[in-house]
Amino acid sequence: MAACTRNRDGDDSILEPLSFPEQPPDAPGVPCEELLVCLFCPSSERQKDILLKHLLLEHKLVIADVKLIADLPKYLLFWRGRFLEQPITDFCSVIKTNSTGPVEKQEDYFLLCDVLPEDRVLREKLQQKRLEEVLEQQQQEREDRSFQRVCMFCSDEFSGNRSSLLNHMAREHSFSIGLPDNIVYCNQFLDALQRKLDNLQCLYCEKTFRDKTTLKDHMRKKAHRRINANNSEYDRYYIINYLELGKTWEEVQSEDDREMVDDGDDDWSDWQSHPVSAVCLFCDHQSETMEQIYTHMKEAHGFDLHKLRTELNLRFYDQVKLVNFLRRQLHQSRCYGCQETFSCRQEVLRHLKEAGHNDALLCTLSDGDEDERNVSEDVPVISEDVSNLRALKQNSVLKSLLKSRGSCR
Repeated sequence: MAACTRNRDGDDSILEPLSFPEQPPDAPGVPCEELLVCLFCPSSERQKDILLKHLLLEHKLVIADVKLIADLPKYLLFWRGRFLEQPITDFCSVIKTNSTGPVEKQEDYFLLCDVLPEDRVLREKLQQKRLEEVLEQQQQEREDRSFQRVCMFCSDEFSGNRSSLLNHMAREHSFSIGLPDNIVYCNQFLDALQRKLDNLQCLYCEKTFRDKTTLKDHMRKKAHRRINANNSEYDRYYIINYLELGKTWEEVQSEDDREMVDDGDDDWSDWQSHPVSAVCLFCDHQSETMEQIYTHMKEAHGFDLHKLRTELNLRFYDQVKLVNFLRRQLHQSRCYGCQETFSCRQEVLRHLKEAGHNDALLCTLSDGDEDERNVSEDVPVISEDVSNLRALKQNSVLKSLLKSRGSCR
């Protein structure tokens, strides 16, 4: 957004002029967006870019990463209420333009972004809520038996479940938009594709042709019976785009692909399975089972993880946080009981044994959450074992929501 330019008077200006693309009117059959309210005045708009332009020009406010906000209307309503309670400077970063120029030419602009913890939490809650709504919608579509539609490439009509039509288009017309279970708002998706064909527009290169016969020949000869994956218009119809805050389907997919890349050696004939070793939190001792590690830590270091887990009622995620907390303290050669810092790990271990600070860990952890939030993110956290990454991914929010939905039934 910001760039250093010179105005007509030769003065430096931080912000260059911004231009907003004009949005085309809503296409037929597409429901209008919710009303977007201004954060400061009674103005409201239905088009996002018009409201953002209004906020910038009239109120000098910029909202960062708007496209990553899952529910913009609710986001705006929340901050409208907060700005009524407290001044804007309590929440926003202030950007002063022409800071080196005359005072009368200086202006203050305000940036609202997720660097503010309250803003970050709000964005995450809206993302979680949207994910739950989308999963519920997808489940309804899976169970819906009232689906009825004519194939967009032939006259065949399909009823019952949407998968029958999608499988038909993939099998008979070599046109696939993905697996039915990966799609949501299927009817709206098909409507959008049908509108393009009705407008004689290729679904892949999006060029317009003079008649249906020419369009049909083009899509067949050029192998364009597919959608353009770079067209963000289709993002809302795929579940993968709702899974992680601030990530597109391409970014999520690329992460999965990187995890599957091997070391280049395709010869698996001499591969042997080795048991995963659990590592002690305090020393380099390793064991093949967690029970052996628990026993070792209790006997060698006076640390009873079973006792802590029971008395603190730690869930899986809480246990991960505890392990990371202990490893971080030891990595920094710091006692987690009294916060005293030593020159090396061995001195910390000797101090823990002599001072008996393992018994004080319960008290430390009760106040440790606040301290942990203040620790710099640059401090390395050494994981215990990352060999079972696939199993950890099964604990994603998507899996949890699907599991909870199944249990409710």
